[in-house]
Amino acid sequence: MSGDGGLLHIKGRVLAGPDDVRGELWVADGRITYEPPPAAAYGHATTVLTGWVLPGLVDAHCHVGLDMHGPVDAAISEKQALGDREAGTLLLRDAGSPSDTRWIDDREDLPRIIRAGRHIARTQRYIRNYAHEIEPGDLAAYARQEARRGDGWVKFVGDWIDREVGDLTACWPRWAVEEGIEAAHAEGARVTAHCFAEDSLRDLVEAGIDCVEHATGLTEETVPLFAERGVAIVPTLVNIDTFPRLAAAGEAKYPRWSAHMRQLHARRYDTVRAAYDAGVPVYVGTDAGGSLAHGLVADEVAELVRAGIPARAALSAATWGAREWLGRPGLEEGAPADLLVYEEDPRADVRVLAGPRRVVLRGRIVR
Repeated sequence: MSGDGGLLHIKGRVLAGPDDVRGELWVADGRITYEPPPAAAYGHATTVLTGWVLPGLVDAHCHVGLDMHGPVDAAISEKQALGDREAGTLLLRDAGSPSDTRWIDDREDLPRIIRAGRHIARTQRYIRNYAHEIEPGDLAAYARQEARRGDGWVKFVGDWIDREVGDLTACWPRWAVEEGIEAAHAEGARVTAHCFAEDSLRDLVEAGIDCVEHATGLTEETVPLFAERGVAIVPTLVNIDTFPRLAAAGEAKYPRWSAHMRQLHARRYDTVRAAYDAGVPVYVGTDAGGSLAHGLVADEVAELVRAGIPARAALSAATWGAREWLGRPGLEEGAPADLLVYEEDPRADVRVLAGPRRVVLRGRIVR
């Protein structure tokens, strides 16, 4: 097996890009090469795999070390990471976690993680035990802190239910958002924000935010602004599908919020398609780790296709395009060998993503 002194030779259709199809690659010392290495240098017989090859899938919005109640122990965190690995998701952008998961970086059998530190939320305006809960004057300081603790990302909670209003409202005044984003950028980090509703979006984008999670509140007025500024969205449609259940549970106490959540859910596909058509970058994320299981990237890709995004674009949002956006390589010469082998062409039917024949992580066959 490659990584144990031998070579891994993969033949078939190597999808180095949506239209860049190559006939074979090798894995030597955990890295990809398109030039046949000298077998004699590795001392073991070459392992041969055949099929359609993709870079490891990307979940650009998940949470390792977190469940619906808050931080979890290392055993559950490991189970979450393994759930992603078994589904072929080998690169995770952890969009906020109160747990220290740095130990995962030392495990060669677990996916790679890009962390956003811990959520930063307004006091009593988010899920209990998830976030740093602070007031606007402290947002810049906490943005700096989490930028230093993370891996190039910081996560704000942009809106949440305001119990006095009985509906979703923006969490931060414009001046605090500007200070927070400026502070994170000064530390070299990009900023993203949880946003369900409409109210916070313009301030966040005009303040220089880099990405918005969920983005169900996009409208005809704000979609062009996102496109003009190049602000990405991660729609998490598999999570948005829970809105009707949430609305039903909260209707007696917060009828206005419940109606709003149903409206956002009803137009979710139109919202995502309008953003894509306008040129807004769209990436795949599941929001796994709160109430959702890990390993749902294939389901999210299928949801994007259901929304009207072309299959190859939806596939890229979980592979080539997502890796480029996050600054991680795909199937380039010399790249770490994090890849998947399928029996059929996933470009022709994205449902193929749910069943990788082989999973190769850091040059080793792990499934």
